[in-house]
Amino acid sequence: MPPEEADKEERGRVLIVGGSREMPGAVILAATAALRAGAGKVAIATSSSAAPLVAMEIPESRVIGLPETQTGGLAAEGVEEIADLARRAGAVLIGPGMVDETATAAFVERLLPRLDNTPLLLDACAMGVVRQQDDLAFNTPVLMTPHAGEMAHLSGTAKAAVQEDPASAARAAAARWKAVVAVKGADTYIADAEGGLWHHAGGNVGLACSGSGDTLAGIIAGLVARGAPLTQACAWGVALHARAGERLAERKGPLGYLAREILDEIPLLMHSLAHQPGGGQPHYLGHW
Repeated sequence: MPPEEADKEERGRVLIVGGSREMPGAVILAATAALRAGAGKVAIATSSSAAPLVAMEIPESRVIGLPETQTGGLAAEGVEEIADLARRAGAVLIGPGMVDETATAAFVERLLPRLDNTPLLLDACAMGVVRQQDDLAFNTPVLMTPHAGEMAHLSGTAKAAVQEDPASAARAAAARWKAVVAVKGADTYIADAEGGLWHHAGGNVGLACSGSGDTLAGIIAGLVARGAPLTQACAWGVALHARAGERLAERKGPLGYLAREILDEIPLLMHSLAHQPGGGQPHYLGHW
C-alpha cells in the first residue's frame, strides 16, 4: 500500500494502446481495470474514430486519437504522437481491441526503440509481433498473455498440444522470446526467461467471456505501473481476476456475469488478498 500522503504520480502512469472502430470497449475495460488496480494516471491511445466514445466512457483518462490504416488498425506513424508519453509511463499495454495483426506488429516494432526500459505488456493482436519478426530481440521487459489458441497461433504449435502441456508451452515461449509469458486458462502457467515457472488454478468457467482478457491485462498493467516486477504483477493479476470471478459466481451464478462486473471487485479484493498469507497467488514451481 502507498502511504496516505502519496499522490497519484507516486502510484504510476499507464499508457494503454488499443481499441478500434469495431472494438472500442476493449480499451475501456483495460483502462478501467488499471485504475481499479490502483494506478495513479491512465492515458489511452486509440483509433481516431473511437477516441470520442472512449473519452466519454472513461473521463478519468487522457485519450489520444491516432491515425488508422484502411483496415482499421493503428498506423505506425502514430507512434510519433505517443513516444514521449510511453517513455515516461510506468507500464505500457498494447493490444486490447486492436485489429489487423500486420499493422499492429509494425506499430509495436516502431515503438520498441523508443522505450527506455519501460515495462511492456503485449496482449491480443499485439503479440503477433513475434510472428512477424521471429528473431525479434526485445530491448525492454516484456510480458505476453496468450490463451491456448493464441499460443498455438504465435508458436506454430497445435492448440491441442498447448492445452495438453501449457507449462511446457509457457517455458518454451519465454525462453524463445526472452519475455515473461502467461498461458491463460483454467490452469494458468507463468514462465520467465530465466526458467522460473508459476502455476495458478482457480476462477471458474464464467471468466471465459468477452472482454475478460482485457480486464486481466489492465489489472496487471496497473500493478506494474505501481512498481511490481512483471512476474509478480502477473501473478497478482491472475489471482485477483480469478477471485473476482469466484465472487461473482457466488452472487450471480457461474455463467452470465460480464467482464465489466469484474472491475468493481478488484479494489476490495486487492486489499483483502494483501493481508492473506500468499495472497492466493500462483504457486512457484521452481526453475527448469
